[in-house]
Amino acid sequence: MNLRGRDLQVKLWLQLALTAAGSAAAWAAGGFPAALCTAATAGLLIAADAVFLSRRQRRLAQLSDSISFVLRGAEQISISEYDEGELSILSTEIRKLTVLLREQNAQLRSEKSFLKESLEDMSHQLRTPLTSMLLILGMMRRPPETPEDKAQYSGNVRELFSLLSRMQWLIETLLSLSRVEAGAVTFRQEPILCRTLIAEALEPVSVSLELKQITVQVQITGEPQFTGDLHYCTEALGNLLKNCMEHTPEGGCIRIHSEQTALYTNIVITDSGAGIAQNDLPHLFERFYRGSEYSKNGYGIGLAFAKRVITGQNGSLQARNAAPHGAEFELRFFGTPQQEEDVQND
Repeated sequence: MNLRGRDLQVKLWLQLALTAAGSAAAWAAGGFPAALCTAATAGLLIAADAVFLSRRQRRLAQLSDSISFVLRGAEQISISEYDEGELSILSTEIRKLTVLLREQNAQLRSEKSFLKESLEDMSHQLRTPLTSMLLILGMMRRPPETPEDKAQYSGNVRELFSLLSRMQWLIETLLSLSRVEAGAVTFRQEPILCRTLIAEALEPVSVSLELKQITVQVQITGEPQFTGDLHYCTEALGNLLKNCMEHTPEGGCIRIHSEQTALYTNIVITDSGAGIAQNDLPHLFERFYRGSEYSKNGYGIGLAFAKRVITGQNGSLQARNAAPHGAEFELRFFGTPQQEEDVQND
């Protein structure tokens, strides 16, 4: 038994003092036999207490070693069961601590690996247009002389502006997605008319739609509206429209339908492309996911950004294949301004 603790030393001296006092009282009352019996009884009690205390110290030392193993990153530790109340509670808490630390450690490793892969993906996605831009700039160093050179020069300028626009969109979307995922964005709560939202989301892609000769059919039933952040919802819907446009062949069609029900306000976007591969559907909204030919055409961040923004505003976003062909995205926003006003009035 370890007697280095001050409390244990005080306890031992107190027990010896009480034994001596009891033995003296017994000597005065009954003589030597009574004093000897009292001293023997007290000594047995002190010995028994020392045995139990030593056993308790060993178990506490084992628990202390287990905590040290956890702090040093041990994956597997063995904590035996204890019959005593306090030690049993302490053992249970250490088990909980071990599981929690192990989960946090696994999560940190996963986040570190994900961050590494994300940085590699971003580097690759930025390097590709940068390389193309450097090649184009190299060809533009010589001033055009012949009509063919002028035509090629004009084409290079258009391609350069296209690459710059793609890079600008990529960087801005990455920054917005990072802010949303980090919880650094506070979404505004304002009434949004779906008619206004769709019109603002179509504006940035209208020129590209016209160049590909893709028609857009918008059907709005009534005046559906919901509560949310118009700026971020416009970006999210614009990314969905951009995705549909990229996977719709020239001369195709994109249909947008919106209506309001008793439970939610929805917006359904359907394109006339080839649709989404079944193995892509479960991973379509994962950041940087690029599986089959459908997902390889993009950067893998536009749909992820749309998902984060919509779910962060009491909404849902689902993707599926439309009949007879094409991809279909359905946005649902639960809780319209009128519904919230009725709840407050109640």
